[in-house]
Amino acid sequence: MAIDPSNFHPINVADTCAVWNILSSTRLNVAAQEARCDFCVTSFVQYECLIKPRKSILPSEQILMDRLRGEQRRGAFLAHSCSIEDLQAIETLERRKKLGKGELSSIAFAMKIRQGFITDDRKAWHLAKDSGHPYSQTTPHLFSWLIFTGRLGDGDKDVVIAQHVEAGRHIAQHLQTAYEMALQCRLNSTVRA
Repeated sequence: MAIDPSNFHPINVADTCAVWNILSSTRLNVAAQEARCDFCVTSFVQYECLIKPRKSILPSEQILMDRLRGEQRRGAFLAHSCSIEDLQAIETLERRKKLGKGELSSIAFAMKIRQGFITDDRKAWHLAKDSGHPYSQTTPHLFSWLIFTGRLGDGDKDVVIAQHVEAGRHIAQHLQTAYEMALQCRLNSTVRA
């Protein structure tokens, strides 16, 4: 998934994996807030994150669930219901790819409100792009943009990645690559100037 570290749409509908990956690092989440990024979820994602019954919950999962509840209390990651039209759009999208309701509802809602869709699921990202949605983004893209714009510094990279790994998440290598892309993009923009 190609990303442009110099450009990121700040208002996003997040699917479940993106919610967990953003909240996995408090440093990343704070920097995104300071950059005026706003994330919301659909009711399907809300269910997957906080309500869906689980056989057991790992301590790292409980921490992320508690962080999400805290963010929602302060007005971030608010849940939005889907209308009949949204559900019909989901049904249309569902025929094209085998994805969960969380990803599909997030794509449909993002398209409806003409805002970004943030996911770390390759199939969901491709479906959104293939459906003509111009703002399909990832957590590594967010990270690279925060590095490129100076909202996160070089010293923050290791903190963000360590917090991410400690939270039991699995995109550390993609975050490292995104960091390197941001540095290269910054260097290229300096050379051109």
